[in-house]
Amino acid sequence: AFKNHTKFTSSPAIYLDHLSEQLAFEASLGLQLATYKIGRYKTEKKGNSKFFLKTFKANIVHQSGNAKLLKNGIEAGKATAETQVNMMTLVDMPAAEKTPEYLGKYVLSSAKKNGFSAKVFHKKDLEKLGCHAILGVGRGSNNPPVMIQMEYKPKGSKSKKPKLGLVGKGITFDTGGISMKGSHNLHYMKSDMGGAAAVIGAIELAAKLKLNTHIVAIVASAENSVDADSILPGDVLNSYSKKTIEIIDTDAEGRLVLADGLAYVNDLFAPEYLVDLATLTGSCVLSLGYAAGGMFTHNDELAQHLTDAGQATHERVWRLPLWDDYKGDIHSDIADVRNFSGKPINGAISAAKFLEVFVNKHPKWAHLDIAGVSFGDSEFSKMKSSKGYGVRLLIDLMGRL
Repeated sequence: AFKNHTKFTSSPAIYLDHLSEQLAFEASLGLQLATYKIGRYKTEKKGNSKFFLKTFKANIVHQSGNAKLLKNGIEAGKATAETQVNMMTLVDMPAAEKTPEYLGKYVLSSAKKNGFSAKVFHKKDLEKLGCHAILGVGRGSNNPPVMIQMEYKPKGSKSKKPKLGLVGKGITFDTGGISMKGSHNLHYMKSDMGGAAAVIGAIELAAKLKLNTHIVAIVASAENSVDADSILPGDVLNSYSKKTIEIIDTDAEGRLVLADGLAYVNDLFAPEYLVDLATLTGSCVLSLGYAAGGMFTHNDELAQHLTDAGQATHERVWRLPLWDDYKGDIHSDIADVRNFSGKPINGAISAAKFLEVFVNKHPKWAHLDIAGVSFGDSEFSKMKSSKGYGVRLLIDLMGRL
């Protein structure tokens, strides 16, 4: 039985032309994803269709063979879709409801339910840790910033060092701060935590599927608002890494929260592989459109794993350069680094070069700019909505490391 706000009045059947765990997975995934309903705030509900009611049963018809493979595929598809729907709901939720604190509460609840550990660092904790970049971004908001730490360890594992570290940008709303955005698409800035959703979803699903990979994940979350306390262009912020940052553009805030998250997870956990995801730049959308996320890494092995995972899940990435030719873009005269180049070109690359400063030369780090693929036109709505991007990409990556 598949969860839904609606249910089938008759039982549909899906025929698999050959018995395979992957085909069963895809069939199950598709059925469950079709249950996503974006209109949760509508007061006038449309009548149920003749096909869907509250719950439904579906028959998957196949040739004789290993029924266990079929069952495994169905269950994995169902778990994957449920988590993706959870993440799509988070991304599509209004910012007034989806505060940094709300994200923290969601993760604590999910951890308890699905079997991973989690803790939430609040403002006073962040001050003690020295996460001044996260605190700076959230300074102008009535909703204080948080940093969310998650860890999944396979049952019986004696691993001390995580195989994979994940960091997600969790800007629950982005006005641009003092460097104010235009109003044309400002209502879509509730989606600026798509990287956080991918990271939360990946660790939630890894725990559900009981994957054999030790993972640690960080979500750095803040609301970038306009207020008398907001950071100003020309300010200098300290950071967890002790590196100082000159603020050129307060709308380049995602890289600030990621800077603290990346430095923290690398310092405390030293994962073998480190990947961050963020709806970071419009520049990446100009480069790749809505078909792929931008990938930045010096590590060819990790680049190939991510490329293969993207092709397998249709959550594709495309490698862009991370050469030192672009290092001058983030030079600051008065601080260790500046947060924005001020140039109208190669913005996604200079953002990646900024993040590189805070990973302490990690040999297996990759940055994924998912601004064009996390949120946009979809089959679920007439306006732009969440695509659930990143969850399946990261789960597939775990199986390749």
